[in-house]
Amino acid sequence: MISCPADTAGGPPAAPKWLSSTPRQDYPLVAAMVTEHDYSAAGVPIRDDLRAAHRLIWEYIRKPGNWWTGAQRVAICAAARGADACPLCRARKAALSPNAVSGKHADTGGLPPNVIDVVHRIRTDPGRLSRAWFESVVAGGLDAPHYVELVSLVTMLSGVDFFCRSVGLAPFPLPEPLPGAPSRHLPASAKPGTAWVPMIAPEDAAGPEADMYPPAPFIPNIVRALSLIPDAVRTLWHSSDAHYLPVAEIGNPAARKAALDRMQTELVAARVSALNECFY
Repeated sequence: MISCPADTAGGPPAAPKWLSSTPRQDYPLVAAMVTEHDYSAAGVPIRDDLRAAHRLIWEYIRKPGNWWTGAQRVAICAAARGADACPLCRARKAALSPNAVSGKHADTGGLPPNVIDVVHRIRTDPGRLSRAWFESVVAGGLDAPHYVELVSLVTMLSGVDFFCRSVGLAPFPLPEPLPGAPSRHLPASAKPGTAWVPMIAPEDAAGPEADMYPPAPFIPNIVRALSLIPDAVRTLWHSSDAHYLPVAEIGNPAARKAALDRMQTELVAARVSALNECFY
């Protein structure tokens, strides 16, 4: 789960100085525009709702966000993919503690070293992230809103990348970033609480955030945790609809998606989560 220092109460945080730098544009495997992804090499038919969810996530990646430009968001995703082959990340993953290994990450996007480190840790070793680690990230200059947006990009990209791996596809080319400045919108109803970052309670979602959560008896914390970035929440629940279950059905033990019943779904999810050392 992601949560927060109370560092946003006084209005939108100042942009870190490094945000004025422009990441390199020579990202590997970048497509000119978001089109239909190629599923022809998959070993199984791919449902239309999954295809639509992947296009939606790619559109989310390439557009300017609340705190990162489109170019920076694509660079974050390129760096996340680069983490898979990063020698430092492999050494840290194998160590008893990631803090026992020092060195320099393989750099794939021209982002500042502190941002690269966060991206690589989230992609390769999320099971050992801690509140102390998060607080050190904030102390190093990456505030909670930038962090939450970064988390949304790395995790949603990873979901699609691992989907591709599971059906025998190469990762989809990253999209061409869209121009424009970040909105710098900080939801006024976000409040510090039990998580590491401020979150918006469903009853407080109003104004621009009124449609952020889907109609549901309850909203899981894993969805609320991204609520500093409302479009991340909207994208996540559409992705959940296709890849897992509609958010409104998560609390229903009889819910069924496609060919698997709920017990089969949770058996697979629990096993994969255990292998991935999922925090939950």
